Amino acid sequence: MGIETRKEEEISLKLFVVLTRTLDAIKKSVEKDIRRYGLNTTEFAVLEFIYSKGEQPIQKIGEKVLISSSSITYVVDKLEKKNFLKRVPSPEDRRITFASITEEGKRFMDDIFPQHQETIARIMGGLPLEEKEVLLTQLKKLGFHAKEA
Repeated sequence: MGIETRKEEEISLKLFVVLTRTLDAIKKSVEKDIRRYGLNTTEFAVLEFIYSKGEQPIQKIGEKVLISSSSITYVVDKLEKKNFLKRVPSPEDRRITFASITEEGKRFMDDIFPQHQETIARIMGGLPLEEKEVLLTQLKKLGFHAKEA
């Protein structure tokens, strides 16, 4: 094994550790922010998705917000109990049920989402805009490569 190969492996391992620790620190800060609104991260992700994208088939939400389909019913139930979401049967297909944001849910998100965006900006404030743009491009490139590796 050549020196360049060894150096590549060492840097790759170091990059993995740094990325993992960075993501962990970011996630903890974001989770803390979300908890102050009385939601967990999964509830927030589902509510934010429907707030941003509009009414969605419940069966499709899990793949969009990266949670298991077995968990989605539980999360929708919790958000329904909080009166943030409601279930709407599909008029075309009885097998499909949509999750739709309620007026209360919309008011809630209208109120908290700008604060949440500010918190995310503050958490990500360790880099100037230009470096964020470069990092975003590089992380996408790395992610696409990792999917194929």
